[in-house]
This record gives sequence, C-alpha cells and structure tokens, in this order.
Amino acid sequence: MLKANKRLNTAYILRESFDQLWDYKSEAWARRFFDNWKAQLRWQRLKPYETFAEMIERHWDGIAAYCRPENKIALGFVEGLNNKIRVLQRRAYGLRDEEYLKLKIITASLPEL
Repeated sequence: MLKANKRLNTAYILRESFDQLWDYKSEAWARRFFDNWKAQLRWQRLKPYETFAEMIERHWDGIAAYCRPENKIALGFVEGLNNKIRVLQRRAYGLRDEEYLKLKIITASLPEL
C-alpha cells in the first residue's frame, strides 16, 4: 500500500523519524534534527505536518528543556502529582484563595514527619 501511495509513504517515514527527537541529550543536536526534519517537509504538500511543525516551533523552549537529562521525569511521577492536585482542588471547592491552594499542593508533596 505504501508503494502505491508515495505521499502516504513519505508521511509515514516522516512520522516515524520524528520520534528520534526525544532521544537527544543536547538541545543543539535536537534543534539540528528538527530543522532537518522540517526541511524535508518543504516540497511534500503535507499541510497537517506543516501545522504540526509550527506547533513544535511555538513550544520549542519546553522541548529543548526536555533534552537536558535532569529534566527527564518519569511520567508516573507526573501523573501522581497531577492526581494529588486534582484531589486538593476538589477538597478546596468553593475557596477563592489561590495562595491557599498553592500551599496545600506544597504541603501534600512534603514527606511525612
């Protein structure tokens, strides 16, 4: 099927190759990879991919921060923290003080004494 449809084949290869971005440990190498990947889109007439590349460009600061090894956090930890925050928000329903909610989030993250 991919041989019959060249654009579909190109789109598939571009999608698969984009996953390499998350393996870089240097922002400069990740940027070089992304610029090369984006250059491959130039003549492909793949509008959704061009829109995707623009979105990546807008969020590049966060993506570049992910390249640093100290910023690679396990997703389980992040999900657990988000769940704790949601529980605290439900408990604080009706309270209008954002500072109080921030303090509750911080205290929920502290180890027990």
